[in-house]
Amino acid sequence: MNMLQQLASQTPIWVWLLLAFLVTRGIAAMKPGETSLQKLAIVPALFAMWGAWSISHRFGASLTSWSEWLAGIATGAALGWLLLNRLKLTVDRSTGKLWRNADFSLLPLLLLITFLVKYGFEVAFAVSPSLPANAGFSAAYLLLSGGITGLFIGKYCRYLASLRLGAESAERSASAHP
Repeated sequence: MNMLQQLASQTPIWVWLLLAFLVTRGIAAMKPGETSLQKLAIVPALFAMWGAWSISHRFGASLTSWSEWLAGIATGAALGWLLLNRLKLTVDRSTGKLWRNADFSLLPLLLLITFLVKYGFEVAFAVSPSLPANAGFSAAYLLLSGGITGLFIGKYCRYLASLRLGAESAERSASAHP
């Protein structure tokens, strides 16, 4: 059995289900459409939970590990915010749904960067259980994992801010024209 077949067979089924879910979310995001804040929160929540589980599983309560991951989140959140710099959302007040533009950054982020990087690190940890003790490798993992999570958190925060600004300008317009 070659190495790729061995990796695929040793990967838990939930990882493949997560990959399928992420691909469908990435493809759906490439079309403008109606969505809700709850749906937009799924990806950041999944990556935050996956990251927190991985850190607690590998590093326990290590303050250094959690600090590195949170530093990665802060940096990634700033980048995620900037990715959607010109975002405009409209809200259908009757349904509470949001109309968003196509997001072509989501699929490459989810597939090419996020999933492959996190999967690669997880495989490395499985193949070499001593890697968590390597400070440089652990820092790279924690900063990248946090950064990836932060990207999605930053994008979600930008959605929230854009929605709030849109609601405020709609209220100003309504009050200016009684």
